[in-house]
Amino acid sequence: MDTLGYGRAMRPEAGSRPLLLVDAAVALALTAVYVVFVRLGSDDGQASYAGPLWLGYLVAAAAGLPVAARRLRPVPVLATVVAALVVATMLDMVREPYAAAGLAAYLVALAEPTRRSTAALAVVLPVAGVAVYVGGAVVTPTEGPQGALGLVALVVLVVGGAWTAGSVVRGRRADAERRRRYESERALEEERLRIAREMHDIVSHHLSLIAVRAGVAGHVAEAAPGETRAALHDIEETSRSALDEMRRTLGVLRSDGAPRGPAPGLGGLDALAADARRAGVDVVLTVDGTARLPEGVQATVHRIVQEALTNVVRHAAPTRCTVTVAGPDGSDETGDGRTGEVRVDVVDEGPPRGRRHGHRTLPGGHGLLGVRERVGLHGGTFAAGPGPRGGFALSARLPVGDGRPA
Repeated sequence: MDTLGYGRAMRPEAGSRPLLLVDAAVALALTAVYVVFVRLGSDDGQASYAGPLWLGYLVAAAAGLPVAARRLRPVPVLATVVAALVVATMLDMVREPYAAAGLAAYLVALAEPTRRSTAALAVVLPVAGVAVYVGGAVVTPTEGPQGALGLVALVVLVVGGAWTAGSVVRGRRADAERRRRYESERALEEERLRIAREMHDIVSHHLSLIAVRAGVAGHVAEAAPGETRAALHDIEETSRSALDEMRRTLGVLRSDGAPRGPAPGLGGLDALAADARRAGVDVVLTVDGTARLPEGVQATVHRIVQEALTNVVRHAAPTRCTVTVAGPDGSDETGDGRTGEVRVDVVDEGPPRGRRHGHRTLPGGHGLLGVRERVGLHGGTFAAGPGPRGGFALSARLPVGDGRPA
């Protein structure tokens, strides 16, 4: 099944105001040209309309004005424009290569499914060709059959060429979108593998603790009942923490040949901030209430901050950036209740005035896609977008239960 390609609609952004304004200006210009043809009388063998002015103006408006809506309703616009131009040709109002139809045909090929756009072209070209030939060779035979055939060829070239151009652009956009999705899916898969490796190390650590404490409990079960109970309590707590981590990694595949390494934690945040400062970003890092965060949550927080600072350095440096990591053990200065979650907020002020080019959008790289995936595995929430003061803001919330030590 072609999920991206040429068989389905790829409608451009119809709500783009600058493009709509350009189309409106072009529509008015075409209408004005057709109105001139209505009022034009000549003795040089060119088209000369002799009918009622109101009818001529109506046909001129029907041929030119619909072009303003070609991004919104491509096929109806093409049908309306061609019908109006056919009437204009039969009335000897205008004999031009159907420029308005070409503009509409381009959007039909660009925006509509291939089957529909091809069918539209298959109808439009014969209709326009016959109308031009009949108008030039039969209704007002001022140019003769050869001249009429030449004009038919020109109309086919203009309308067909515009349709072909739209089809080519459509194909390139489909290929680019297909590549982008492939790269995004590949990046997410790589991120899943990294998460699986990190969770493997964490769960292995928990199971090792369980094995050690179980061995201790077996040795001192009769001689020291109190120590046995403490060991069993530790086993219970560690088992719960390990199970929580394992639930988050269900369905995540692991590559046996991939390299392993210790999962990064909150201890690496200072190094991340230092790297960003060396790149010219004034980083203010605040970490509070994170003493008892599970290892998996720490690794995710580290990854969030890493990607956020990378984004700042890439898109906004030099600038000022505030990084706040607030865990469940810290003081709640905002009064909105922090117990049970860790909050990560990264806000930058955007590039200096000389480099500002409006709001940044969510970067096209795949780092933040991986961050969103990680946060989702923990049952948290993630948001990123333009900040309140012209920069970029990233916010993540990760539930951590009652903050039991991992």
